Amino acid sequence: MEKFFKLKEHGTTTSTEIIAGITTFLSMVYILAVNPNILSAAGMDGAAVFTATAVSATVATLFMAFFANYPVALASGMGLNAYFAYSVCIPMAKAGINDPWKIALAAVLIEGIVFVLLSLTSFREKLVNEVPANLKYGITAGIGLFIVLVGLKGAGIVISSTATLVDLGHVGTPQFVLAMIGFFCICAMVRKNVPGAVLWGILITWILGIIAEKTGWYHVDPAAGAFSLVPAKIFSIPSAPHIGQFDFAWISQNLINFLVITFSFLFVDLFDTVGTLIGVASKGNLLDENGNLPRAKGALLADAFGTIFGAIVGTSTVTSYVESSAGVAAGGRTGLTAVTSAVMFAVALFFSPVFLAIPGFATTPALMYVGLLMVSSIKNIDFDSDIADTAAAFCAITFMPFTYSIANGIMFGMISWVLLKVIGGKIKEVSPVMWVSFALFALRIGTLIAGIGFH
Repeated sequence: MEKFFKLKEHGTTTSTEIIAGITTFLSMVYILAVNPNILSAAGMDGAAVFTATAVSATVATLFMAFFANYPVALASGMGLNAYFAYSVCIPMAKAGINDPWKIALAAVLIEGIVFVLLSLTSFREKLVNEVPANLKYGITAGIGLFIVLVGLKGAGIVISSTATLVDLGHVGTPQFVLAMIGFFCICAMVRKNVPGAVLWGILITWILGIIAEKTGWYHVDPAAGAFSLVPAKIFSIPSAPHIGQFDFAWISQNLINFLVITFSFLFVDLFDTVGTLIGVASKGNLLDENGNLPRAKGALLADAFGTIFGAIVGTSTVTSYVESSAGVAAGGRTGLTAVTSAVMFAVALFFSPVFLAIPGFATTPALMYVGLLMVSSIKNIDFDSDIADTAAAFCAITFMPFTYSIANGIMFGMISWVLLKVIGGKIKEVSPVMWVSFALFALRIGTLIAGIGFH
């Protein structure tokens, strides 16, 4: 273990690494409850998604441990799973397309393959660097607002309104009250530096929900989507995941739509992964003297192979988790931390009834808090810079929640940036990467105007 992970060289011990790995797992295990909840909205089987989420997290995190020796864990990405379900699958289903999640999984598979190719070169880092900083921060903040909206809607805190489009839900429902209590609990525990605050917030909300069910406040009504919160059993053999369930037939007739879907997955995952790796490495003093990430290629390849594996077993894009910083804060410095987290995900695989009994309103606090963290990137936007930069960030932030689509935010953010640069006489500042992005999204808008594909 010392020979492979170089514990002494990194100033750590086996016990420290194991504790750090458990800490990372506790800080991100909420994904095992959240991901089946979100992808069920895409028409996927929740139990199968749970299995795919746990298995892919285990394998991808082991990739990171052995490819890069970093204390970073991976799992299905927040924001990317919301894009998968709400921006891709649900609009397709409304357009009459059967099993749209099979098309979305195909897009994730292609994205992963492209990422492998990009990770073998320096192009992936170059792509990140050539997108305006303001737009990057705007996209992150927009995704944060979108995730919050998904969570608020799931708990009935925000409801639809024919008069005002959206409205405040019924404040006295157990879903509304308990979701807010859970969010306040997470914030309070974060303030007190409690490890695994997000997980504890979910569990507290769920336990209070069980009490509400037993006392008659929460009424079980499967027809209305209100299921019993008490798991029928604790231990279970994992359900078979959606292995190899891809639909490539639709792609040949809807190539532009498919390219936009794939590019949006690619784009969001790109910044999520690189930003997370740099952030976690910086927190653990793992960057070199020039501020660069050693063994970056191995880390990026681990992320890419994790995405491919995740698509094959049936889950949305797998990516590096910023919650890994919790393990780093606990002393984690090597891949042994990641191995420990991977083992914990493998063990959790056999307790699916517990995780699947956790209701949507109990995961709302987690979505709200993750959204809060992502929205905080807005403070990095330079509002005194070129109007093209600020307008692009603004479009990304506003279009995502207000059009209920992450892809729309990216699309209008990039298009507005290129157009305003051209109008402002700064066409030389538009890189080839941005021109390609502009052309792709312009084609997408053309298909929407012509009524081609889904909306």
